[in-house]
Amino acid sequence: MSASWPPLDADHVLVSGAAMAAIEQQLFASGLPVEALMEKAALAVSRRLQQRPDRDRHDGLLVLVGPGHNGGDGLVVAREWHLAGGQARIWCPFERLRPLTDAHLRHARWLGIPLLEDPPDPADPALWVDALFGIGQHRPADAAIETLLRDRQRLRPGALVAIDVPTGLDADDGALLGTVAATAATTYSIGLIKRGLVQDAALRWVGQLERVDLGLPPVLVGQPSTDPLLGLSAADGCTAPWPMADPAAGKYARGRLLVVAGSRRFQGAAHLALAGATASGCGSLRAAPPRELATQLWQVHPHVVLESALGATPAGGLALADLDEGWLDRLDAVLVGPGLGGLGHPGEPVAAAIDARDRQRWQELADFTGLLVLDADGLNRLAAMGADWLLGRKGPTWITPHQGEFRRLFPDLAPLARPEAALAAARRCGASVLFKGARSVVAAPDGRRWQLLSACPDAARAGLGDVLAGYAAGRGAMALAATERRPGGASGADGAWLAAAALEHAQAGHHCRDRRGPGGVTPLAVAEALARRDAAAAEGDRR
Repeated sequence: MSASWPPLDADHVLVSGAAMAAIEQQLFASGLPVEALMEKAALAVSRRLQQRPDRDRHDGLLVLVGPGHNGGDGLVVAREWHLAGGQARIWCPFERLRPLTDAHLRHARWLGIPLLEDPPDPADPALWVDALFGIGQHRPADAAIETLLRDRQRLRPGALVAIDVPTGLDADDGALLGTVAATAATTYSIGLIKRGLVQDAALRWVGQLERVDLGLPPVLVGQPSTDPLLGLSAADGCTAPWPMADPAAGKYARGRLLVVAGSRRFQGAAHLALAGATASGCGSLRAAPPRELATQLWQVHPHVVLESALGATPAGGLALADLDEGWLDRLDAVLVGPGLGGLGHPGEPVAAAIDARDRQRWQELADFTGLLVLDADGLNRLAAMGADWLLGRKGPTWITPHQGEFRRLFPDLAPLARPEAALAAARRCGASVLFKGARSVVAAPDGRRWQLLSACPDAARAGLGDVLAGYAAGRGAMALAATERRPGGASGADGAWLAAAALEHAQAGHHCRDRRGPGGVTPLAVAEALARRDAAAAEGDRR
């Protein structure tokens, strides 16, 4: 399995504010002076600011200085900018400062760096450096600071950068502590990335996120911790833990997948899920679509074997009860959910519309020993029966909910921050969970967690989730087939495979955006990019 993917190092470990503070305390306890770490961090930020391509578009720097060590970092930045011949000014609205920060302020004034007595004009032409609180903020800033930050973004958008964490954001979950946060063009996260900075709620405030390396000792970064959260970026796709198929394997040994998707109303969902599954490269692909689609299926997907043509429920959804006996025979994986539609008559509870034949099909899914991937309306039907159904599964399960589906499945967990919610759900139900969002999180029941560090915002459109579900199911089928056919092979579908599939899907969105523009990030374009990505990876393996 892949417990070490990606490695527990500074490029991947996402930490809470408390965890980062604990690492710093271990450094100080070892004998490293606090002053030395502050200089190291602030000098690194100073170099980044000197290298900014827009530095000449601003009239110097204005550093907003807080009372703690984040403020001390900002004062070192102001000092270095001044000594390099640039124009720097300081605004510090606090009377009491920590001793080290106070010492840096005295030195800055001795150097002649101007200290503003009144709050700055929010239309000030300088580049503002937010060094007010960092990870030390746990309550809202006062109303005057919030008003200043709001007006700054209104009058001079893109003219503020933040050291470590923008003022007003919780470093752990990315939530607003008050009514507004500093809107940063760039946030320089010191040492390690704070997990709150990559949560969906924080993205509009964080801007471009850059980690400032401190050369932390690996023994501190990679020390055992409870349920580490690991960030995934483009480079990690090259090291993803996909098992390799036997070079002599035939089609049936390269993953056998059945896609149960689409309905009278959502016929396109079946096409898109099959496009994603096709892009995965799995060897044998079968489909159980709605009858309205079955007769034309071969025209779009001639390689797909028609398993069953399914009728409609009273609500126009796909009738799983029409699946033929033995529908799960000779499969490595099955995907159920994209575009299934509803069950009962309008206003009828879903649970009341699940009849005995439907329940029989779900019991057969419970007994299926291969990989089950549940997405979209498959999850909504599961929610009607209760998420505890997953505990009876005899094979591995992946679920891929968005926020609304997650809330229906796990209403008590939905208020938690996304990484915590995903992990709690995975442990409760025994399935690997892909909690979809702008920065999706994947959690495995064994405690491993991954979070995407980037994704294309233009990929937030209908149909992309169907492609993702098909692609993940296909990749899972291939990996499971390759693993189980080896002596001593794994008995389950590793959650890391689901994380790798989500990463590849996100990178395909970036690929389409770069080459086609924002309007070109269509579901079929992403499926095509995924297919090309796998072809390139296979070519690289041969080399």
